[in-house]
Amino acid sequence: MKLGLLLGFWDEAGPPPRLLETVREAETLGYESVWTSEASGSDALTPLAWVGAHTTRMRLGTSIMHMAARAPTATAMAALSLDHLSGGRFVLGLGVSGPELVEGWYGQPFDPPLGRTRDYVEIVRRVLRRREPVAYQGRHLTLPLAGGSGLGRPFLSMVRPLRPDLPILLAAEGPRNVALAREIADGWIASYYSPYRDEHYRAALAEGAARAGARATAEGFEIVATVPLIVDDDVEVAAGRLRGLFARFIGGMGPRGRNFHYNAFVRMGYEEIATRVRDLWLAGRTEESTAAIPTAMIEQVALIGPPAKIREELVEWRGSLLTTLLVHVTPTTAVLSQVAELVLGG
Repeated sequence: MKLGLLLGFWDEAGPPPRLLETVREAETLGYESVWTSEASGSDALTPLAWVGAHTTRMRLGTSIMHMAARAPTATAMAALSLDHLSGGRFVLGLGVSGPELVEGWYGQPFDPPLGRTRDYVEIVRRVLRRREPVAYQGRHLTLPLAGGSGLGRPFLSMVRPLRPDLPILLAAEGPRNVALAREIADGWIASYYSPYRDEHYRAALAEGAARAGARATAEGFEIVATVPLIVDDDVEVAAGRLRGLFARFIGGMGPRGRNFHYNAFVRMGYEEIATRVRDLWLAGRTEESTAAIPTAMIEQVALIGPPAKIREELVEWRGSLLTTLLVHVTPTTAVLSQVAELVLGG
């Protein structure tokens, strides 16, 4: 199991302190990859290009680039550009996000996400393969544009991609989207994963793998999971540092009935807890919502506590579906080193 560093997206303060130092230290310590994401502030590509220019070995991944933010050809252009500049280290991680952001921030239609994802990925692949000018007639996306001035024509990328098979991963939570990732992508990025409660994910991946034309072999399919990791002798203190984050995602990242993070915890068997957290959050009772998250639930999807406890639990994670453990940690040399020792030291 490889170790990746998640930088995520910025908060209102802007770039995190010691950004370049953190990434350089992680590379020296054996972190195999570094990943960025985006919400409604910092984008995923610019910080990744910045840190990529100051590293030499780490793979450079987007843990989620919003498909609604860019035309598929624009995404392909960015991917081939960054892959050239980094010497073949770029990994394109795509995701649909949710209806609030897609419609509210990007002004794009959200539904139907599965069909749009299929069309989007196929167009990106055609640009990267560069076999012929890109023309595509999908159910939801079409190139050239149907209608309009009538002057649009297919184009071939002016730049030959460094890797026509540049890896594309899909960030997915629902079973249909996970199955789609297994069918058409080179990997899956999981936001909430538990090695103790992953039967529904295994079933979705098996369904996607069984579809005609499934792209990757089981050995070649990458599974990356974002896993909070907090080393602290007091388990409750460590859990307390995560409760607010979990409550925000379960309760506030999407309207009732369309919050995919809430649904992820329901599928893991936490419907009663997740529903209480959501209802309290939506009622404006955020402190109660946060307090409603038990430590035992956090321990299912995060690695928290003393080093000996984390080392013992890592045995279960190493035996899981994951190929990369993607950690979001306090960016200090001591923490980066301790996490590397725990995860990579065996």
